Amino acid sequence: MGVSIGQDSLSANDERPTHAVTLNSFYLGKYEVTQGQWKAVMGNNPSGCFPKGDNYPVENVSWDDVQIFIQRLNDSTGKQYRLPTEAEWEYAARGGNKSNNYKYSGGNSVSTVAWHSGNSGSTHPVGGKAPNELGMYDMSGNVSEWCSDWYDKNYYANSPSTNPQGPQAGTYRTHRGGSWDLPDLYCRTTARSADAPTISTTSLGFRLAHP
Repeated sequence: MGVSIGQDSLSANDERPTHAVTLNSFYLGKYEVTQGQWKAVMGNNPSGCFPKGDNYPVENVSWDDVQIFIQRLNDSTGKQYRLPTEAEWEYAARGGNKSNNYKYSGGNSVSTVAWHSGNSGSTHPVGGKAPNELGMYDMSGNVSEWCSDWYDKNYYANSPSTNPQGPQAGTYRTHRGGSWDLPDLYCRTTARSADAPTISTTSLGFRLAHP
């Protein structure tokens, strides 16, 4: 986990040090949660991007909003959906144990795998770009994805080696993957971002983990 070999010139200090992490098995959504899925659970569509559509990723949702969505979804299904940890997200974005150590999730050509500020203009329907090694879509670009962890720029220096959950407290929550309105630098699998859990923007969405 952390900055990949050969990408030092692109990385930020919060991507260091590179460190080994072991995770328990988990599932992660093949796609970002869509506007149609959000409407089915919440009965509204908060998305602010144009155009809107059921197969576009939901955005304009805060971390706190997502917790309400997850609670309602779990209440109605009897499941235990949740946000992924930052470590789980990065493992999946890198391609898991099938990883080819690409710069972006699924390849080294950003426009092949991601909607970013150089080719998008807005969000796009999920699954429109090439998948990564695990068959997962849009882990680079389209919308940045909330993770469960609090953010600490120095956390990697102190992170547990097994199932890291992030700091115990903080001001900001992490989100990963870059987005339609950011340059490709932020679409790298190791790039880290964070915002207050009350913040919602047209470039912030999520995907679900389980259990």
